Amino acid sequence: MQTKASNSHHTQASSVAIIGGGPTGLMVAETLALRGISVDLYDAMPSVGRKFLMAGKGGMNLTHSENSVSFMTRYGEREAVLAPMIAQFDATALRSWVSGLGIETYVGSSGRVFPTDMKAAPLLRAWLHRLRQQGVRFHMRHRWLGWDEQGQLRFATPDGEVSLSAQAQVFALGGASWARLGSDGAWVGLLRQRGLEVADLLPANCGFDVDWTSFFKDKFAGQPLLTVAARVSGSDQPMRKGQFVITESGVEGSLIYALSAALRRQLQSQGKAVLELDLLPDTPLEKVQAELEHPRGSRSLSSHLKTRLGLDALKTSLLHECLDKTDFAQTSVLAQAIKALPVELNATRPIDEAISSAGGLRFEALDKNLMAVQHPGLFFAGEMLDWEAPTGGYLLTACFATARVAATGLANWLETHMEG
Repeated sequence: MQTKASNSHHTQASSVAIIGGGPTGLMVAETLALRGISVDLYDAMPSVGRKFLMAGKGGMNLTHSENSVSFMTRYGEREAVLAPMIAQFDATALRSWVSGLGIETYVGSSGRVFPTDMKAAPLLRAWLHRLRQQGVRFHMRHRWLGWDEQGQLRFATPDGEVSLSAQAQVFALGGASWARLGSDGAWVGLLRQRGLEVADLLPANCGFDVDWTSFFKDKFAGQPLLTVAARVSGSDQPMRKGQFVITESGVEGSLIYALSAALRRQLQSQGKAVLELDLLPDTPLEKVQAELEHPRGSRSLSSHLKTRLGLDALKTSLLHECLDKTDFAQTSVLAQAIKALPVELNATRPIDEAISSAGGLRFEALDKNLMAVQHPGLFFAGEMLDWEAPTGGYLLTACFATARVAATGLANWLETHMEG
């Protein structure tokens, strides 16, 4: 490590500094190296790609195979700004790039794209090997501290603080989820000090708090709620089918993550959010009502619900959590609740538990090449930027695409800058 720390005092004049060693930073490094540009990459952690590897534990979801029109809607309010960037490096291009690393991919039943072995580690190993062959220099355990008065980059290293100059700088520091893996959002204040506009970082693809009774959470925490549909109450969105998990503190899981942006916005504007659940999405309301009206004889209500409608103990208990006792006496009210049960959410889970974050450096502060308008030579990419997307490969695709845009923009800027 000693040599790396001392080397960073003497960065070559032609060098570009990349700050952040996640997939975004690595893609920036590769794009620049292929243009023959000398690249030094700095990261606070002992090794690169830590969050990337962790995300790959349950199967490395690289991108999504759906058509490009549907694909782009996943970026919500930022669809228009991201569309031309993703068009330059879309899901097909990403799969081809992965194939170039000797890793084959396949499309899962949900349309998500995975490496055939489902793992992130072989891909990262092959990629780092290629980057080193391309001449990219890695400096680990370099925590970025901001800039000094001369505009040089400051880093804390095991051998003390170092400063270095670079002709251009690319920041790919991620959001603020999973701080222990490196993305802690500490850069927000540093960018604001430079006069760059940063929207507050907020949890995305996150769980939510629900005020469960102790009986309910003791009995059902950790259990999945299967075959349901949900939407944000009051929205005109169609019900979305899926599943999620009941937790000690509330709810989490894929269906919740898909709705998390809208739920978070409702929480911000109204102080609470209401998740509307259809517990029997494949059974129409009339059928539910008819089955409830069927004479139940000496059977308990829960036994009747299970026999006639297939409602399990978790779904029945959820009805008890969210309804008044009197509601169970009226079949029309109970039928409506089974098809549209309001579950009140009190807060998002902490950002450090979230899969990703919303907010970040606003696109309005950047030009079309993702260079800071106020600070020529400073480029930004990935989750640091103010956009969000659901899980399903959309996050990684946009990180890679913005990395390519920033790196290409930087390479072109260097050429004109050097000529000038």
